[in-house]
Amino acid sequence: MAVMSYIRTTVANGVGEIVLDRPKALNALDQTMIDDLHDVLERWADDDAVETVLVTSASERAFCAGGDIRAIRDSAIAGDAAAVTKYFASEYRVNQMIAEYPKPYVALIDGAAMGGGLGISVHGEIRVVTEKALIAMPETAIGFFPDVGSTYFLPRLPRGVGMWLGLTGARLRGADAVAVGLATHYVPSAELGAVADAIRSGEGLAAALADHRDPVEPTLPLTKIADYFGDTSVDAIIGGLRGAVGDEWATEMLTLLGSASPTSLFVTAKLIELGTTSSLAECLERELSTAERITAHPDFAEGVRAVLVDKDRNPSFTPRTIEEIDPASISEIV
Repeated sequence: MAVMSYIRTTVANGVGEIVLDRPKALNALDQTMIDDLHDVLERWADDDAVETVLVTSASERAFCAGGDIRAIRDSAIAGDAAAVTKYFASEYRVNQMIAEYPKPYVALIDGAAMGGGLGISVHGEIRVVTEKALIAMPETAIGFFPDVGSTYFLPRLPRGVGMWLGLTGARLRGADAVAVGLATHYVPSAELGAVADAIRSGEGLAAALADHRDPVEPTLPLTKIADYFGDTSVDAIIGGLRGAVGDEWATEMLTLLGSASPTSLFVTAKLIELGTTSSLAECLERELSTAERITAHPDFAEGVRAVLVDKDRNPSFTPRTIEEIDPASISEIV
């Protein structure tokens, strides 16, 4: 067994397993984890002893809660733009590598998978979730935007779903993640260990997952999501929700949108719209340049402070409302 930063790896029976092991931070990806993931995947791509890659978590609470956003904020505040660029460029390189990986790549998600956690799972061939899985892209609440290639995969979900997830940061449970295409298999949490052992045994993915690909009934209000979030205009989306008098779900969505950075909402909508006709590589390139710019915007430092540092959940964004957004300011970021 090789031990590297917060990642453990083993190779046996044709299966290379990567165990994310940074439990105190819910496996948030720091620079060393990203670098080690890249190095391991690059080495295994040409290793005949590895036929399948399996990614699991040592944490009972999370698969991966995202990127190490607090460290990125520290770099941004210090004016270390090079460190910010290095982090995102290396993370997005891993996302692209997973999408193009020459061998089956399997992620087992039995807890939170948010932001960067989706970047190291959704691009893979097989994504197994349980009822404990919690899938989200909550970046607009911290003055950022859904990245890690999500501006490619979000617009390819059922109508309105990608825009809904990207703007509101709404959370999906495992069954709904399968229903909209973010996951491929559903396994009850109590059975996930046996499925993992079956994969590790080398008996083959088809046999290990044979009983876990039946369609899962969604609990999402897909018709409402399509109606309200099928637009690419933030103004139109919020206008439609405000006009839905008496609709509790619409009111709940307005609350989520009201806690987000207005700048982030417009940046996110524009990126998702552009991603509709772009390749993954093009989306990641656009995300990198956008990340470099938006981390220099005051909303990023303030949003991360409110959610992750002081945790008062009371950010003071600039501007405060969508009505105050100058379209030219968004064009300077995206």
